[in-house]
Amino acid sequence: MNGQDSAILAGHNLRKQFRLTTATKKGGLLTALDDVSLELSGGETLGIAGESGCGKSTLGKILAGLMKPDRGGIRYRGVPLESLSSADYQQFRRSTQMIFQDPFSSLNPRMRISDIIAEPLVIAGVEGSSIRTSVARLMETVGLSPELAQRFPDEFSGGQRQRIGIARALAAAPSILIADEPVSSLDISIQAQIINLLQEMKGSFNLSLVMISHNLSVLQHMCDRICIMYLGIIVEQAPTADLFIQCLHPYTEALLAAIPSISVDSRKARVILNDDLPSPLDIPSGCRFHTRCRYAAEICSNEVPALMQIKPGHLSACHFATTIFPRPGE
Repeated sequence: MNGQDSAILAGHNLRKQFRLTTATKKGGLLTALDDVSLELSGGETLGIAGESGCGKSTLGKILAGLMKPDRGGIRYRGVPLESLSSADYQQFRRSTQMIFQDPFSSLNPRMRISDIIAEPLVIAGVEGSSIRTSVARLMETVGLSPELAQRFPDEFSGGQRQRIGIARALAAAPSILIADEPVSSLDISIQAQIINLLQEMKGSFNLSLVMISHNLSVLQHMCDRICIMYLGIIVEQAPTADLFIQCLHPYTEALLAAIPSISVDSRKARVILNDDLPSPLDIPSGCRFHTRCRYAAEICSNEVPALMQIKPGHLSACHFATTIFPRPGE
């Protein structure tokens, strides 16, 4: 991991469980996060990847301060959130903004676009005339005409709504953006436009970005580092280039193999995951991935592998990280 001095935002030993109240699972505990630690450096784009149900969105909400962990904590610029003064905590909330997965449900259908984008400015105490100018500027920045400001969300397409969500997030003048699957609900023809917009905004506004996605191709294009999550834990973390040159965990290997390719690779075909993700209500013993792993041995079902640094900046939670995945050239 990066040194704490360089971390603008960090989560330490985060644990989050949800008690189910459905008739069939009443009282059951779902473990969404279990002892997760990670750091975001200033100016960095950090990717978080994994299948649906691995805890990505829960982690994003905790990092943004929208949800509290049951255990562990968040540090903002090296200071625990619970130790921040009231003024500093408000600064954290303004500085850390979230872009949500579903642009159709994340915008209030009863509010005009101008009011949606202006809401963070109103909360910050900006005066009316300045708000109108700022809203127009933000709409132009994300590629929307200010003439559309008096319309309602249902008059816009999915891609336009996500641009509105990005403008709302930027209105607070944040230093950190947490984007939770921001293109997964959009047509593929629109996805590239939103990805390019996020990259442009990152540079223009000097942002640090957490990009949550199940699409490793998107993360490869955008991120400096990537964390791979499985059933509530991080199983691999590495600089993006290192991860794609030589991953060090079987789950990452399977995710990389599942990336669509026009070339035929028989090795990739053998590692694509076919089984469903185990229920977070019944997490396997030992290595959580051993029930789906083609390399699994007896130790995997009995002992939990620690997330250890295998080479500089590259961490893996696999008993056989160095034997199954030798370095290139070995």
